[in-house]
Amino acid sequence: MKDDTIRLVKKAIKGSKSAYGELVAEYQVYLYKTAFLYVKNEADSLDAVQECVTRGLLGIGKLREAKYFKTWITRILLNCIWQDKKKAQTVSLDEYKEQKVENYLIEEKIDLYDAIDSLKDEYKTAVILFYFQELKIKDIAQIMEMSEGNVKVCLYRAKKHLRKLLENGSGENKEEKYYAK
Repeated sequence: MKDDTIRLVKKAIKGSKSAYGELVAEYQVYLYKTAFLYVKNEADSLDAVQECVTRGLLGIGKLREAKYFKTWITRILLNCIWQDKKKAQTVSLDEYKEQKVENYLIEEKIDLYDAIDSLKDEYKTAVILFYFQELKIKDIAQIMEMSEGNVKVCLYRAKKHLRKLLENGSGENKEEKYYAK
């Protein structure tokens, strides 16, 4: 984390709302992309980010170490998403086909996202944070409140399950949920 960011976090912890606002501006794209990867809906993503920012403002004084701000704010965002998970809407591959999306690359991406959606929450979280948000295993372990070894196991099992789903997915029902063991 940059020295400027750490300085802002320390100011925010001490109660500076303007410093917190600058932090939010710095991390807004990251937070939105993370939320969107989960809920795949612009409005719900923005709602989750807004809730996260509000909770973050209320709880910033509880953050003990400035260098963990990104981990801390990501954890808040994930909690907001998980609490609203029932509201999240996803679009199935069949609905995309009905809209006559014929681009092969788009369908391939949809298959991947559908497969990621079918994973257990802990596997899905590990995959999104590692591959899409490019966080380190150490940071993911803190966010998910598990050991680094367990994060690696989640990633291994998720990749194994995704490979199986994507190789065999063409003949299977896309609406059915699959869970890795």
